[in-house]
Amino acid sequence: MMEDRFFKTLFDLAKSTTGKTFGFRYGDKGTHSSRTIMLDELQKLFDSVPGPAERDAYIQAVIDDNCLGKRTAATKRLSLQRLSELYGLDPEVPLFRVMRDLWSAHAQSRPMLALLLALARDPLLRMTAKPVVETPFGKEFARQSMTDALAEGTGGRFNATILDKVVRNASSSWTQSGHLQGRARKFRQQAKATPASCAYALLLGFMQGVRGPALYECPWARLLDLTPPDVRELADDARRLGMIDIKESGTIVDISFPYFLTREERELLHGPH
Repeated sequence: MMEDRFFKTLFDLAKSTTGKTFGFRYGDKGTHSSRTIMLDELQKLFDSVPGPAERDAYIQAVIDDNCLGKRTAATKRLSLQRLSELYGLDPEVPLFRVMRDLWSAHAQSRPMLALLLALARDPLLRMTAKPVVETPFGKEFARQSMTDALAEGTGGRFNATILDKVVRNASSSWTQSGHLQGRARKFRQQAKATPASCAYALLLGFMQGVRGPALYECPWARLLDLTPPDVRELADDARRLGMIDIKESGTIVDISFPYFLTREERELLHGPH
């Protein structure tokens, strides 16, 4: 089925040397067995380390300055570990570097940016994408659909208690991103997409090997909760804001990211010119 292929692409996106080089992660483990996307903590960390910074600056902010307000050295170290798993916290990781730049300039985009990067780096969270995205706007979200997806995706490795914890954490993450709303009972809502989050979603698809107008329909664009024509319109806004480059000639559409990627990174994706 089209939907099965669609989400299988999302699950398998990191299984290449190139994917790992850019910061994608895969495997059978994930941060959502113990945490959510930690949006509030990420915001506190970035507030404490404004602008471009090396990894050591993030370590110092969490461990030495206790910007997250943790009570013990152990909880500080664990929070740093989980944030690093989800986001990289290192400008040498291209996915993190680009997200960090967009985060600083576009505050309304932050929940979606955090979700997109966390999805690229947490296999467990990726397994929950299909049941969330396929739930119509306004409908109550069925927790069992997420449980079933995780059970299938992990090959039955988790017992019911662990599965329930992952479902709770993932449901919270999708609520923090704006895709779900509510507490005990959650309902699907349309998340807020912006030119910055659109540019980042298209970049993720581009790194995955998608090219041209197919980017408007790739799995990452689907997470924006927009139709392909609406994604295209938002991409035009991103172009006007200087985030991406779009060139059209007849039926040929070329979408590129010269402002996000270094020359070496572009060559890795395209080959040297």
